[in-house]
Amino acid sequence: MGILQDYFRAPDASAAIELAVGPGGDIDQHSGTLLDDHGIDWFDAKGIDPYIALGQLIAFVKGIPFAARATAPALVWPDERLWPQGEVRPGQTSPWEGGLFLQQLPDEWIATLAGIQDEHLPLLARRWRDIPEANFTDVHAVQATIVEFRGLARRARDHGHGVYCRTVV
Repeated sequence: MGILQDYFRAPDASAAIELAVGPGGDIDQHSGTLLDDHGIDWFDAKGIDPYIALGQLIAFVKGIPFAARATAPALVWPDERLWPQGEVRPGQTSPWEGGLFLQQLPDEWIATLAGIQDEHLPLLARRWRDIPEANFTDVHAVQATIVEFRGLARRARDHGHGVYCRTVV
């Protein structure tokens, strides 16, 4: 077993937390069901992390060097303001220890992914296949994954939604 990432769209961070974590961010109240059970527009990205692996695809699309700190997804849950990392609360389990994290992709990334043109897919797939941070099987699988990201980004843009990544460690 490894680290899993599910990418989905939601109208805002609160709705994303409800869907991916549980009501009001209470993981103990989560039904444990998959996003499919809620009719959510999502896909399993098979271990493609939102920071490094997806960040490199964004850089390839833009034709710029990858810089991990230039623009990055924002951590939505756990909320550092509501429960600072390392804080102990007697009788409560820290959300930092649960192995579930929720990130929101920058709007700029959504626009970049939504703007990928069909004629650029083969070159992007060949470049992205070779990054060490992802375990792609072949260039066709890479291209299909790019098409998944592009489709989700376009639907999010068209509905005024954000794109979120639920990471389970």
